[in-house]
Amino acid sequence: MRVVSSINRVRQILKSARSNGTIAFVPTMGALHEGHLSLMKKAKAECDFLVVSLFVNPLQFGPTEDFKVYPRELASDRKKAHSAGADLLWIPSEKDLYPPGFQSTVTVSKISQPWEGIFRPDHFKGVSTIVAKLLQITRPDRLYLGQKDYQQSCVIRQMIRDLHFETQMRVCATCREKDGLAMSSRNARLSTKARENAAILYRALQAAKNQVRSGERDAKCIIQTVTSLLESIPGLKYDYVALCDIETLEPLERLADCAVLLAAIHIGRVRLIDNIRLKIPKK
Repeated sequence: MRVVSSINRVRQILKSARSNGTIAFVPTMGALHEGHLSLMKKAKAECDFLVVSLFVNPLQFGPTEDFKVYPRELASDRKKAHSAGADLLWIPSEKDLYPPGFQSTVTVSKISQPWEGIFRPDHFKGVSTIVAKLLQITRPDRLYLGQKDYQQSCVIRQMIRDLHFETQMRVCATCREKDGLAMSSRNARLSTKARENAAILYRALQAAKNQVRSGERDAKCIIQTVTSLLESIPGLKYDYVALCDIETLEPLERLADCAVLLAAIHIGRVRLIDNIRLKIPKK
């Protein structure tokens, strides 16, 4: 595995790799866990060359968010990326990606506005800008993302379509801990008690899934099931729980076929998101 920081060097390496096969790209902010590694392993199995980026993107953090305390574990990340089959680990500097005088951003308007867009107003502008830059530099055949950041994947898919990027996007299933908690770099910041309580999020989503299996179709009832369970944990707060169309993320009044249930919670000083797809079972 080669480790580089220079944009020009990345382009040189990938130009050579492109002539020998397909290129997969997994963008990360580091603090790699099994969720990241599963994406890398899948990407490597399906493509000839795997490039992984490691960059904590300041543009997607709000002024009161956790940019300064976001976990940074470079030595460990290098070993993990290598073990997962990465051929190239790209660790760009902030000054390279956002040089002095940087002015251009990418905004994906409608689908960025609800849910995360309400509580993190500039977050998706930062996400779409950095992903557009990374795709422009790496020009991969396939981009691999995890389902945990569901709205983010919808935003990026729209951007790829609108701006005619020549890459296919693959969204892979969320990796979870034994108690169901979605793997996240932020989980490491949970206290022992908060970590124990955080499992309620997955249990609440599963309760909604079981409710649908039992015949419930009304969105308010499904959402009420989730919020009641979340409210059973002292000190836990939620930003939203929403039943949405799987593509547009428009809120639904009733489940007609397939939908996505989105949720964002605060537990201790940590904010966690998760989602689950709900589908009416076939008779």
